[in-house]
Amino acid sequence: MLDVHVVKARQHFIVDAAFRIAPGESCGLFGVSGAGKSTILSCIAGIESPDGGHVRFAETVLFPPPLPLHLRPIGYLTQEANLFPHLSVARNVRFGLPQSGVAEAEPWIAELRERLHIEPIWEVPAREISGGQARRVALARMLARKPPLVLLDEPFSGLDRHLIRELIDALREWHSRLGFTLLVVDHEPEVLERLCPTTIAVENGRIVQHASWTTLRAAPATPLLARLLEPL
Repeated sequence: MLDVHVVKARQHFIVDAAFRIAPGESCGLFGVSGAGKSTILSCIAGIESPDGGHVRFAETVLFPPPLPLHLRPIGYLTQEANLFPHLSVARNVRFGLPQSGVAEAEPWIAELRERLHIEPIWEVPAREISGGQARRVALARMLARKPPLVLLDEPFSGLDRHLIRELIDALREWHSRLGFTLLVVDHEPEVLERLCPTTIAVENGRIVQHASWTTLRAAPATPLLARLLEPL
């Protein structure tokens, strides 16, 4: 169980969001830009420390007190790729794997390399690849350790529609096979709906609805949510 209550002051409002996600569930965080979604992810990941509340995953207390980042059983893909520019793609992907486990992880690394279409740039320094390629490399690096909790913040920004569909299919397959708990932020409901059966709608730092997409579309809790769900 991921049990979250994040209280965090922002410039114009206070994020105060509480929710629970069952083990192995995939859930979206949905709302307009600036609603507080990324703040919630950042506080769960430990990049920011909440002002109050609690964050627990399974038997691990992430906050309070703040658990050091290297002890958190989390894979976190931020909106920035944050690759090491002087290292090759291969070394970026393998970065953080324990030396004793590198050989054992190679079949999984090979699968990530193929499914994320990064084979042609495998030995290229990260500073020489495109933004879309960097996004896929960052996703591979995050998944390489097979974390039990995966947090994705706008995972498909800068990628074309065809590749997004492929990556969604791959993530759904990996989620089913590996059983990690998945929390995803995206501003496009169609993307979130394909990845996550349920979603948490956030407005001004508050949760306004936590429901299946069927319920959300049939009975949105607020006028803003109704507008966001209108077909283009």
